[in-house]
Amino acid sequence: MLMTTALIWGTAFVAQKSGMELIGPIAFNGIRTLIGAFALIPVILIMGKDNKAEGSGKTLIIGGICCGLALGTAGNIQQIGLYYTSVAHSGFITALYVVIVPLLGLFLKKRISPVMWCCVIASAIGLYLLCIPAGGFGAINSGDILVFVCAICFAIHILIIDYFSPKVDGVKLSCIQFFVAGSVSIIISFFADPALGFDLPSAGDICASWLSILYTGIMSCTVAYTLQILGQKETEPAIASMILSLESVFALIGGMILLGEIMSLREIIGCVIMFTAVFVANLPEDALRISKS
Repeated sequence: MLMTTALIWGTAFVAQKSGMELIGPIAFNGIRTLIGAFALIPVILIMGKDNKAEGSGKTLIIGGICCGLALGTAGNIQQIGLYYTSVAHSGFITALYVVIVPLLGLFLKKRISPVMWCCVIASAIGLYLLCIPAGGFGAINSGDILVFVCAICFAIHILIIDYFSPKVDGVKLSCIQFFVAGSVSIIISFFADPALGFDLPSAGDICASWLSILYTGIMSCTVAYTLQILGQKETEPAIASMILSLESVFALIGGMILLGEIMSLREIIGCVIMFTAVFVANLPEDALRISKS
């Protein structure tokens, strides 16, 4: 289930990029997120009966709004960045939220282990090889910069979820955040997409992009999220997070096969270093200790 989740999330980068052929990035993100919200309603009706961690309605609403605003910001920035960069770049740079979260935790007075600091340094080296061309910083891709900002926003989103999720029903929280993120994105799209050079989508444009919209809305949001919940019930958190981080690899493979994207040796080395850093960052501390026996 978790491997399928990673596959869906990774290949969703391909659908997100192809979906912008007719629809502006923010409008596309808003439409697919709202579809994900509506598709979660049956999941709530089915799974909610067995979930007793309801929490207060006020906490659920506040948490949903906070998570939705963070998710909408991260998703829109990522979608705009995808227009200017490749699927592979977006997948690996977005995965950096794994090492960014502990860095942001410093502001919450949380400790960072020496191994995590090594992962941060390694990911920075990998990011340099992946995103900084031979011409130096002057030739950097603007899309890569946006996706890096998106990774920071996703890290903030994770910290917000970490605060609210123990207090409320997780599926309901996700549904509300999707509604908030989607609604805000639709409203913003009327102003932002034209400013970015995109026309407002017509009904014909939306229908023509139905496959990308439904895949990213239903599969990426609803199906993958549900599989994640079910899969994590039978898996250790550390193992689950390592499997889910494979979405960056699936994004790379999907971009090459479906979109014909090509990467240089320098970029591939950067991806390997970044994935290794993300992988090690997901390992539990006990697994990183050297046994003295």
